[in-house]
Amino acid sequence: MPAKRPPIPLTRERIIEAALHIADGQGLRRLTMRRLGDALQVEAMAIYHHLPRGKDALMDALAEHVTAVHAEPAGSWQETARAWCRASRDALREHPGVLALALTKPPKGRAAAAVREQTEQLAEAGLPDAAEAVRALRAYVFGAVAVEVQQSGWADPPGDEGETEPWRPPSRGGGSAAADADFERGLDALLAGLARS
Repeated sequence: MPAKRPPIPLTRERIIEAALHIADGQGLRRLTMRRLGDALQVEAMAIYHHLPRGKDALMDALAEHVTAVHAEPAGSWQETARAWCRASRDALREHPGVLALALTKPPKGRAAAAVREQTEQLAEAGLPDAAEAVRALRAYVFGAVAVEVQQSGWADPPGDEGETEPWRPPSRGGGSAAADADFERGLDALLAGLARS
């Protein structure tokens, strides 16, 4: 008889990945600590060892996961801002199930550090009032992704079952040609406005 494999240790990263899978596949409302424990094959109480504040901590961690992006500085502040916006869009589109958290939770932890890093990079590249620019860029990206997810029909129930179908971008890091073009056109306009201010 083959030896029984030892259980995979429970980690914060495994918890977050499982929670993202549930939120993206079934919607955020169906993400409960009990359902998460079942997905991880542990008692729900075991999750509290890694997230002592329970569901509140989990929601914060999910929001942080999709908003703590990084981009390398580019040749100009415009190209640096463009890289940040594209990275943010990709991260948010990858996990539409937690978009509502990204829209409503203030940046904490790694997400707050990412906002500071973006602000510093843009300021060092010569953009006056970089903090205000970062707020405008984040608002644009979050709004654009919200419209894109809405238009995809991801949250619409497919009939009588009342379950949502997982929305998957056509390719990792990219969307449909029309959505990409719309995003870039809006971003060009915003960057042009920031250059004039």
